[in-house]
Amino acid sequence: MPKYISYLPHLNAFLNTTSALFLIAGYRFIRAGFIRPHRNCQIAALVTSTCFLLSYLTYHYYHGDTRFLGQGIVRPFYFAILITHVILAIVIVPLVLITVYRAARGDFIRHRRIARWTLPLWLYVSITGVIVYLMLYRIYPSQL
Repeated sequence: MPKYISYLPHLNAFLNTTSALFLIAGYRFIRAGFIRPHRNCQIAALVTSTCFLLSYLTYHYYHGDTRFLGQGIVRPFYFAILITHVILAIVIVPLVLITVYRAARGDFIRHRRIARWTLPLWLYVSITGVIVYLMLYRIYPSQL
């Protein structure tokens, strides 16, 4: 296993946090009518999320699954977050692609219609990804 693999969960949390911040900034820009900064933030969020996905897949290819070591009431809470995170992480990929495609084509009415769903779901996936990381590697540390 390559030496850098143990750093990837930390990088993944950073990338998820960064993506969420770009999404929030992009939302604020479009609400203020600043189209170019909005577009730039959304592209940055897409690039950051793509880097996350590549890093995540690399980590799990070499490392496999990580067991959650927390016990008691926190255990069902963790798995509730994890299950919703995983399901929505799968759902968000086509939503993001459709949203970006509509914006690239200049179909802003339909872009806005789907972006109203894409943004909160993408934010949820990014934020819960960081929560899962914190619970796995910081609050209830597992072996890397």
